[in-house]
Amino acid sequence: MTARRTVVRRAPGKLFLVGEYAVVEPGTPSILMAVDRDVVVTVSHSGTADTVIASDLGPRRRSPHVAAAIEIVGRLLAEHGLRIPALRVAVSSRLHEDGRKFGLGSSGAVTVATVAAVAEFCGLLLSHDHLFRLSLLATAQIDARGSGGDVAASTWGGWIAYRAPDRARVLELARRQGVRAALLAPWTGLEVRRLPPPRGLTLEVGWTGRPASTASLASTPHHRTWRHSASHGRFVETSTDVVHAAIDALTTGDGPGLLRQVRRARRALAQLDQEAGLGIFTTELTALCEVAESVGGAAKPSGAGGGDCGLALLDARAHPDIAHLHERWTAAGVRPLPIRPATERNEERPV
Repeated sequence: MTARRTVVRRAPGKLFLVGEYAVVEPGTPSILMAVDRDVVVTVSHSGTADTVIASDLGPRRRSPHVAAAIEIVGRLLAEHGLRIPALRVAVSSRLHEDGRKFGLGSSGAVTVATVAAVAEFCGLLLSHDHLFRLSLLATAQIDARGSGGDVAASTWGGWIAYRAPDRARVLELARRQGVRAALLAPWTGLEVRRLPPPRGLTLEVGWTGRPASTASLASTPHHRTWRHSASHGRFVETSTDVVHAAIDALTTGDGPGLLRQVRRARRALAQLDQEAGLGIFTTELTALCEVAESVGGAAKPSGAGGGDCGLALLDARAHPDIAHLHERWTAAGVRPLPIRPATERNEERPV
């Protein structure tokens, strides 16, 4: 393993198409897409005895994912009898504005980019699978409630079907047997599969300006009680059926069929919101969906809801008036974001 002088790595943000909230249950499917906004991490020697983190996400005390990413690579190096050198880690993000996150998975993206850059700087060769696993271990150390869908989208790019492993179990596996063993062991429930992008549909994204967290919303006392109810089981079952049907629609190029599943996903989230009291549908997100539906599209919150982003899919062949859609969103307090799906990350070189 040889150290390199400077390494620059990028990782894209994400949007959930369908399956959010249910995906936190191990083995439950979802669909995500990587977006064309990213986090860039540059790693070099610090020139001091200590690792230095410079981030436009905030000072180190507000960049726990950067520190966790460095720490997990350091643990893997230690198992090889090596020490992580003193580093300078510079982070630049296009997934937030004026300190406010867009809801595009910045935590997952910064973790993936940092793990990739630090590992490559130290000469570690990682496959996509091992990059994902190291990054998920890092994020789960901070909060094991997150599904890791953002980490998967940031690792593979493009459109993916994703099922989460049991994060508590993989953390315990790494603690008991070591990080390298955790990279090589089976992770029950985990699945990542590439999907084709939708055909004949236009994606539009709106931002409400209210950052939110799925893990935080899903940890409220009411939701913790609801998770053990029959209603929760019905939600997970419905979400699973929606995801499977959406995968079929993507695979066969069935645009209208995909729009139907996005509408079903919105209805399921609305029922979840009513029964579990999460506050997923704010006034702005409701308006985002209603405006898109009024012009023939299908729309829903993406991710946590309660703020952050919503997405709309529209039939491109119907030549929707996107400018009018944006005007109505803006009038409702929703800011249109110029975001598009990102391409797959196919490079199989050291990451």
